Amino acid sequence: MLIRRLVVFVMLIGILSACGNGDSMESFGGPTMGSTYSIKYVRHAGLPAPEDVRVEVEKILADVDRQMSTYRSDSDIERFNALPANSCQTMPAPILELVRVGEQLSEQSEGSYDLTVEPLLNLWGFGPQGREEKIPTTEALAEVKQRVGHAHLHIDGNKLCKDAAVEVDFNSIAAGYAVDTIAARLEALGIHNYLAEATGELKAAGKKADGSSWRIALEEPRDDQQVAERIVAIDGYGLSTSGDYRNYFEQGGQRYSHTFDARTGKPVSHTLASVTVIHSSALMADGLSTMLLILGPERGWDYAERHDIGAFFVIRADTGFVTRSSHAFERLSAGKTE
Repeated sequence: MLIRRLVVFVMLIGILSACGNGDSMESFGGPTMGSTYSIKYVRHAGLPAPEDVRVEVEKILADVDRQMSTYRSDSDIERFNALPANSCQTMPAPILELVRVGEQLSEQSEGSYDLTVEPLLNLWGFGPQGREEKIPTTEALAEVKQRVGHAHLHIDGNKLCKDAAVEVDFNSIAAGYAVDTIAARLEALGIHNYLAEATGELKAAGKKADGSSWRIALEEPRDDQQVAERIVAIDGYGLSTSGDYRNYFEQGGQRYSHTFDARTGKPVSHTLASVTVIHSSALMADGLSTMLLILGPERGWDYAERHDIGAFFVIRADTGFVTRSSHAFERLSAGKTE
């Protein structure tokens, strides 16, 4: 199964009750991508039965897993990853879409963000083929870096091709894509008040059955307990949080996280603990939160402000954590679009 990298926020849904106008709150969920998903929506007369909605949602999740999972050898992307250099493979349109998004984020981060880091993840012990969390030798790192880089990929019609033995990992954007696809399907079914979440990535639109907003609690980046750092209201936007504090190892007094800078081939070593992004696309929120986390507290902040990205930064300090939110984040989390 496709395992997501990290979930660092919780949802404050509140008491879900029927309203006097006959509308009610429906909810369902289950396992997906090595984690879970949940759907909550307002049901009124004329909408499909909840079990029919669930079938539609789980079909989308199954398609994503079948196409993009790096934890099953028969997925489309793992069959591509197993190919040698100078190979091509016909791919479904969603994979080609995500490769294009990955290329965009790679270029915007000057190569720090990259979809082809799976060999690095495995080398350091974090990937699906990782055997032991350890610091690799200089020679091993140099060898693996030759098989990393978005420039080794290109799209030829409906085929994905590579000129080196690169391996693609969609874990930083696949869940966001799934949430966007689910949201579009809910809208097509006539459901316009919902919260769709998969492995922590989410998108919300409209209101709850009682007329109140969908409210999300951003979690303080701690591994001992859940503490709400900030509560935001979401309507018509996706939200994603990336952090480095629950998947790491320590050696020689130094911390090594699962968040990699593809340019160096090493885990990031700055003080940025987590980044939350609000965006009209859950896919872009997913990718941008990862990219900004990789860039760090200075480069990431400058990028977010320069490109009007709604971003909330949690930074480690001697006294605990300090937070910083972009102008766009303050505007969007307050429900303002202008």
